[in-house]
Amino acid sequence: MTMNHYLAIFSASAALLLCLPSLAQYRNDFPELGESETVKAMREHVTMVSAASMEGRAPGSEGESRTADYVAVVLKNCGVDVLENSGMRFGIVSEGGDTLKSRNVVGLVQGYDPALRDHYIVVGARMDNLGVNELTVNGVKEKQIYYGANGNASGLALMLELARRVSTNSILFRRSVIFIGFGASTRSYAGAWYFLNRSFSDVDKIDAMVNLDMVGTGSDSFTAYTSSNADMNSIINSMVTSLEPVYPKISAQEPYPSDHRAFYSKKIPSVMFTTGRYPEHDTWKDTGSIIDYEGMEAELEYVYNFLRTLANTSATPLFNPMDIKPDTDNHVYGYYDTDQRAEFMGRGDPKYFLVKWVYLYLKYPKEAVDEGIQGRVLVQFIIGKDGGVEDAKVTRSADPLLDEEALRVVKASPKWKPAKVKGKPVKVAVTIPVEFRLEKKGSGKIKIN
Repeated sequence: MTMNHYLAIFSASAALLLCLPSLAQYRNDFPELGESETVKAMREHVTMVSAASMEGRAPGSEGESRTADYVAVVLKNCGVDVLENSGMRFGIVSEGGDTLKSRNVVGLVQGYDPALRDHYIVVGARMDNLGVNELTVNGVKEKQIYYGANGNASGLALMLELARRVSTNSILFRRSVIFIGFGASTRSYAGAWYFLNRSFSDVDKIDAMVNLDMVGTGSDSFTAYTSSNADMNSIINSMVTSLEPVYPKISAQEPYPSDHRAFYSKKIPSVMFTTGRYPEHDTWKDTGSIIDYEGMEAELEYVYNFLRTLANTSATPLFNPMDIKPDTDNHVYGYYDTDQRAEFMGRGDPKYFLVKWVYLYLKYPKEAVDEGIQGRVLVQFIIGKDGGVEDAKVTRSADPLLDEEALRVVKASPKWKPAKVKGKPVKVAVTIPVEFRLEKKGSGKIKIN
């Protein structure tokens, strides 16, 4: 069934949503002085999804079902087209042989570009958690609830507020964005598998996936796991020169297995944003008291800008554009995939190369200044085993004049300290964004960011 078919179904199924409980039923505010509206909204989402009444949201439980209802109502109130029909429901056979019933909640914000709006970026967050554990204390049976505030009420909260912002600014998104609350994720990512293999037929038109899982324990540990995908890394690296409240660390090591794995198995480029494991993980202590909402707000701003960049790129991200077998002498590693990163002037961050070399020696072409040409050039290059720069090329062009100047400066780079794997020098690929920006006309000045 295609997405256009789903949209046709939506109008007929809208009445089902009207039968859902009013959003006011879920309210449980904890107002804080000075909190932004976004923080208040995310606090409310986490409070409701991790409430004791949800009983840990085990797959197939009433708590998971009520969480799905809540997610559907919030998405609808954000202006997202919620696709509520039987195609979103599925069954899971439990260890005892019973069939547990779960469901995904799927919403769509359609892109504006006729050439790209039938291509999709999926943003997902798991809805379920571990449920409850029955204990006997002093001869009395008690329930120990795994509240799952950070795992993964936090990811759902960030997804819901991201959906609100994308829906409000849909005219800025070329591709369509699908938002999914995944059911039964803790059962081998069943909801994500079902969406890709049973309920959605345009899988070949999903250009990328963004997974939000456990994002609430402080932006200092904010991480992007890209499965070493060069195009995902390029977009993240291209944002280092933009003004963001927080920047993620790119990780080649999976912080936590989650729904991105189902998309990765379909060879769909995926990135997981997370703040990683934490002491309260998978315990009854995972409550709203551990959540850093201001940190989540900073992460939301970053993920929104990342998503907008991803949805608007003209080229379709490739699954593994630099996939070279690692058993050859010429294997090229991803920049973040080595035991010891390549370093420029003692620093292992490509941003330092931009600041201390590229922007110091970059000359804005006079013809480009006269014609008011500006833009961002993405340059990819290899740092060889001897630290020299090799095979520099433009992967995203702004203009031939700007491309040529960006390449000139990169090719003139001094040697880096080479990266190492198991103590041996190796080749690594780097992609950097080179920004050319002119100040207002008449000022006669050039500003290069």
